[in-house]
Amino acid sequence: MPPEDARRWRFAREELSRAAAAAGRSPDAVRLVAVTKTVGAERIRALHSVGLTLVGENRLQEAQAKQSLLSDLPLEWHLVGHLQTNKVRHAVGRFALIHSVDSVRLLEALDAAARNKGLVQDLLLQVNVSGEATKSGFRPADVPEALRVAQALSGVRVRGLMTIAPWGAGPAEAGRVFQSLAGLLAEGRRQPGGEALTELSMGMTDDFRTAVAHGATLVRIGTGLFGSRPASPGFELGTSEEAR
Repeated sequence: MPPEDARRWRFAREELSRAAAAAGRSPDAVRLVAVTKTVGAERIRALHSVGLTLVGENRLQEAQAKQSLLSDLPLEWHLVGHLQTNKVRHAVGRFALIHSVDSVRLLEALDAAARNKGLVQDLLLQVNVSGEATKSGFRPADVPEALRVAQALSGVRVRGLMTIAPWGAGPAEAGRVFQSLAGLLAEGRRQPGGEALTELSMGMTDDFRTAVAHGATLVRIGTGLFGSRPASPGFELGTSEEAR
């Protein structure tokens, strides 16, 4: 394991604990998703030896290869990148949680694939809170209807919501995005069956502290753990955009 991997891991865990304490929350209330895009299986294996348990992958094919190589480890795998509808049958059952469900069409495709396999797939609805044209996701106004659609489907279970703050946003702007998502989750929890909505996936390398302050339960950190891709030896947590 590159020595900087262990250093970054310890620093990220410490910073996450500090952010939770500053927000009056237990560190156990927030889980770190290590985004391992382009990171080799052996680096993941080495980090598991110092505490890594939750892995987030952007691409289905890359995840499949790593899962095969690391099948002996008790890792929890999440899909955090975009999922095409024609690949859902390969994704269902492979991930404990899919963060990036951005349309009713994808939601229904996942439901059909999960029912075909006789299982229930946990997922999050991705919400484009900032309204950026370059980002996918439900509009905030469409979230209540998407949740109602999901309630009628037996092959999927919505566990919460996910968003991405605008790149380069300062704490105030990012905070508004995260506060809005938290409000949508609270609203969803008041709907029938809303008690299953417990997860807020928000916050990455540059803004996870702000996300924790607004109730994040999952933060997705890639660059802060592994450096830029390829890794930059002088990197310090929080100075570069999250690898997506």
